[in-house]
Amino acid sequence: MLNLFKRNSATSLQKKYDKLMKEAYVLSKSNPEESKKKQVEAQELQKLIIALQAA
Repeated sequence: MLNLFKRNSATSLQKKYDKLMKEAYVLSKSNPEESKKKQVEAQELQKLIIALQAA
């Protein structure tokens, strides 16, 4: 019962991924280099999410 508010690690990583992609989109208009860094970071998170879901 105490685990009601615990999040799945894949769910929390997905939220971080979504946030990074949103930041990358906003930065793409003003600073493309920073946007690319955020995209790479998001891709790494996506690989972790896929690995967690496969396990």
